[in-house]
Amino acid sequence: MACNCEDQQTEEDFKKAVDRRGFLTKITIAIGGFIGTVLAFPLITSMLDPVTRKKSVNWREIGDVNEFKENEIKMVSFENASPYEWSGKIAYSAAYIRREENNKFTAFSVNCAHLGCPVRWEADAELFMCPCHGGVYYKDGSRAAGPPPRGLYTYPIRIVNNQVEIETEALPITNISS
Repeated sequence: MACNCEDQQTEEDFKKAVDRRGFLTKITIAIGGFIGTVLAFPLITSMLDPVTRKKSVNWREIGDVNEFKENEIKMVSFENASPYEWSGKIAYSAAYIRREENNKFTAFSVNCAHLGCPVRWEADAELFMCPCHGGVYYKDGSRAAGPPPRGLYTYPIRIVNNQVEIETEALPITNISS
């Protein structure tokens, strides 16, 4: 004799089974949603950080006026405007400083205007060279060749009490123009 259990199941038993299944489905969705939210939180906060973070602009001393020779380009290091507390050595950035006549200075970012790769100064050729995609800049920072859409970014610079100071702030490092 074969048992036909489905025919013996009452409508009340069927409703209990559906209610149990619905409850477990809701619990599973709730737990999955909670885990998804916990995992997405760091991603969302890191995406919003540049928008919500207080922008700070600071003047940093980079050296005595006499340390920079006329018509020469020198690399200097300085602390970023708003480093994270955990930054350590990456809290520092660099710039190329060119001294012209009459104590006029120009400060170029070390980052290529194309995708932000660090450029190097080639004194013999009097060119800034980007090793990543072949970007080339003249000694005045203007674009010479390659994919960069513009010249090197520049920092504001001033002299206070015979000290050269650079104004630090976040510079754009992409080819998206504003």
